[in-house]
Amino acid sequence: MLKKFIIERNIPGVGRSSEEQMREMAQKSNSVIAQLGTGIQWRESYVTDDKIYCVYMAENKDLVKEHAKKAGFPADKISEINVVMDPTSEGQERFKPMTKENITQTHMS
Repeated sequence: MLKKFIIERNIPGVGRSSEEQMREMAQKSNSVIAQLGTGIQWRESYVTDDKIYCVYMAENKDLVKEHAKKAGFPADKISEINVVMDPTSEGQERFKPMTKENITQTHMS
């Protein structure tokens, strides 16, 4: 089962990157993911002035580290996501841990 991770990448000035530079970073990431196989998936990334926060699905943290190393990207902090909450979470009796069913539902909506 794939787990969900958020990766913090410290890259000074990344928010001023050109569209072409962003495309090149995405292409490099996708190329490495293709080499690593089905045990890792890139979901999305959020770019700020000096950081990129990436959401990945992976079998384990080591695979996320290997992706970062092969792609040449820093992975300054890798955290496994335990719970996803949103504005509708207020009505939940209790939060459910990340399971295969929850992950599928989260990405299908």
